[in-house]
Amino acid sequence: MKNAVKIATLLSLSAATLLASGYRIPEQSLDAVAKSAANVAGVNGADASYYNPANMSFIDNGAQIEVGMTYINLPKVSYTDAAMAGFSGDSKVEEFLMPTMHYVSPMVGNWRYGLSIVAPAGLSKRWDEAFPKATAQEFTLKVIEVNPTASYRFSDQFSVGFGARGVYTDGVVKSDAAGLGSPAKRDLTGDSIDFGYNLALSYKPIKELTLSSTYRSKVDLTVEGDATLVGGLYKGGASVTIPLPASLALAAAYTMDKTTVEFVFERTYWSSYKNLDFNYDVDLTATAMAGFDRPIPKNWKDVNAYRIGITHQYSDTLTLMAGFAIDKTPVPSTTLGFELPDADAKLYSIGFEYKLNKQMAIGLAYLYDDKDERTITNRSATNTTAPYGRFTDEAAHLITASFKYKF
Repeated sequence: MKNAVKIATLLSLSAATLLASGYRIPEQSLDAVAKSAANVAGVNGADASYYNPANMSFIDNGAQIEVGMTYINLPKVSYTDAAMAGFSGDSKVEEFLMPTMHYVSPMVGNWRYGLSIVAPAGLSKRWDEAFPKATAQEFTLKVIEVNPTASYRFSDQFSVGFGARGVYTDGVVKSDAAGLGSPAKRDLTGDSIDFGYNLALSYKPIKELTLSSTYRSKVDLTVEGDATLVGGLYKGGASVTIPLPASLALAAAYTMDKTTVEFVFERTYWSSYKNLDFNYDVDLTATAMAGFDRPIPKNWKDVNAYRIGITHQYSDTLTLMAGFAIDKTPVPSTTLGFELPDADAKLYSIGFEYKLNKQMAIGLAYLYDDKDERTITNRSATNTTAPYGRFTDEAAHLITASFKYKF
């Protein structure tokens, strides 16, 4: 069962479109990558079905679809131990391909419907060196979300939207302390299907200005699967429940002639993640494997993200976009581990869309996620496998290509 996978999941799934730092991937369309996810009040394409379903009422009538593919590159993270040079090491370079799809129907009276299929969380972190491998040999998370949505237009100025979120989670967690002279070893696999909802509203007090708010509910991720501990000393079922925190976005987009500027404030309620508690078919607390059965404190904190995006209609066929964001990490220094050596980040992005004709458009976007260096001193007599040193070089590169079609 993929318990630690939950960690990753809760890092991202919650506000698929608006999370704080972690393993979440808020960039789920061409425009979102190009504008550092400042894509809420100003979203005006098929991806409105995901980022702000209320805005579906305001975009051009007729059906729209966007399909995209994002290449994600995670460079190696370097860890330098402050006390033991032999404990230092680098994580593996990770590469992924992430497909997405967004669809918006024609207007049906005052109603409009949408559907998004995205991968709002996941990725992987793997270590080969003995010390980090003891707790995080591999943490791999795969998440797929299906998000059907609807909007209702009360007037040309006001619309509401809502949707249901079906989330499938699959993951692998491995650790091996053999390099430290310990038999402690685990191999967990598991999956789950869980549900939540999202709400949205948009208000246009004047033609040039759109004010929006979106909310994504807390989702309890109930992963169940199988575990093998200490080379088979335990082999059986395992499960874990972790909250995917609620998140709120407040956004404003203003258009001046051919240029639209959007600001997004995001609040993610990570404080609901208190600990990571694995459950097994039998009680392990009185055995040599008791360490695997103890709750792991996390004590994450609520965090904010600040995003700004710019869209410029350069010509009838070419649209240019750019973005910047400050993204705070919810992970406190006291509980940070090798499975997620997270840190505050700054995001920089650019992109363009080119219209081939009235119905079809293609686009390309690039985003660079630059995370701060971080020094952790958690090792103690009761926690000998915790980091005691500096994490550097953590970053992410995203390149998205998309195709858009209007029916």
